[in-house]
Amino acid sequence: MDQILFFLVAFLAVASAVYFVFARNPLYAVLSLIVTMFSIAGMYILLNAQFLAIIQIIVYAGAIMVLFLYILMMLNLNKEDESKKGNTLKFVGVFTAGLLLIGVLGVFRGVQDNHIVVENVDRGVGLTKNLGRLLFNEYVLPFELASILILAGIVGAVLIGKKDL
Repeated sequence: MDQILFFLVAFLAVASAVYFVFARNPLYAVLSLIVTMFSIAGMYILLNAQFLAIIQIIVYAGAIMVLFLYILMMLNLNKEDESKKGNTLKFVGVFTAGLLLIGVLGVFRGVQDNHIVVENVDRGVGLTKNLGRLLFNEYVLPFELASILILAGIVGAVLIGKKDL
């Protein structure tokens, strides 16, 4: 059942990503990219990595996609602007996709044995509880130093953006 669900979510991700590439309306393209991000989060959940799924939704589908939609609304793209674009970008995209296909086929050609050992798999690797325990026990100093660095960046951005009175 998990494999069928994984292939269904993977098909949704690929289909919405292909629609993103070929969409004529930028708003529909961004919305299909949001569907892609949510389906990638679904794949993370199926792989027992709940923390990565939540981060995928919060950071990519939430913050970045809202920013893209905001920029699209500010730019107010018209159909007249779309007709001025040439076919060079489409050619570069098809060429890059072809190179990616050649690379993937080379990887599959190099695989000799399809035997996967499932006996020694730790099922609790991606759980949020285990990640939190690891962060706050072994890596507490780097975690706190990163938070202080982020706080210093926020304070610096506020001070730079503040107007002199």
